[in-house]
Amino acid sequence: MKIVKAEFVKSCVELSDCPKDDLPEIAVVGRSNVGKSSLLNCLLQRKGLAKTSSTPGKTRLINFFRVALGLNPPLTFYIVDLPGYGYAKASMTQREEWGGMVEDFLAHRPSLRGLVVLLDIRREPSPLDEQLLLWIQSYKIPVILVATKSDQLPRSRQSAALQHVHASLPPSAENQGILLFSSKTGQGREDLIGKIIQILQG
Repeated sequence: MKIVKAEFVKSCVELSDCPKDDLPEIAVVGRSNVGKSSLLNCLLQRKGLAKTSSTPGKTRLINFFRVALGLNPPLTFYIVDLPGYGYAKASMTQREEWGGMVEDFLAHRPSLRGLVVLLDIRREPSPLDEQLLLWIQSYKIPVILVATKSDQLPRSRQSAALQHVHASLPPSAENQGILLFSSKTGQGREDLIGKIIQILQG
């Protein structure tokens, strides 16, 4: 699927700062070291659009990217980069602020159409991952589960690792399929775009 346009719009500290043009939104969220910025750059085919860092937890704002897909008619929407959570060196106050920001967005953003939840294929979902999925269930938001960094496992181990991640999810997510994704190889990119389109057009 061709990305006609992808551009950074703004960073927001709170909901009142967010765009008010009512474009539909797909938010992306995950642990601070799950590879979210790399996924966004791969997904949108714009190197450096989402800033990557060797220091996990750098994204502490809500970042909006306006995206146009080459459909007929064109499909325009926002990809919303939500703050990463679970950064070990963050203070308790910072962790509570980030969690509150994400929860407020899920509860009070009427333009939100779906959520892409990122999980590291190499690790079991954490209690914070499970808490997020329980929040989502209560708000009845369509979810796409994505297992990142698939290139860091040989293909012979990917299926077993995916099953292990799935088995570690809370009951609220047990019926969700998990999409394998690699920002380095592009694995899963077209499938993820297809799932996003389904949500936006559904």
